[in-house]
Amino acid sequence: MSDFIFYFGMVWMTVLLIITIVLVIRARTPMSRVLALDTLALVLIALLVLYTTTTETSYYLDAAILLALLSFIATLAAARYYSEGRIF
Repeated sequence: MSDFIFYFGMVWMTVLLIITIVLVIRARTPMSRVLALDTLALVLIALLVLYTTTTETSYYLDAAILLALLSFIATLAAARYYSEGRIF
């Protein structure tokens, strides 16, 4: 039963990945595109964590942590630029 749930989660995350890629392409405003890219990073992080459990290696978990950090910093920079017109 747990294998079924795991594979269902992988398929569901892949479907969400495709949907968010379409959202990134079709976004009209820059802020919508930033939010879609942030969601895309979140789905990629979830896929990396799920893939880590299948391969039992920590390299993909390190990549997920790095992607989460970069996504957080990029979202903060984009939000600050959008609100104030400058990053720093």
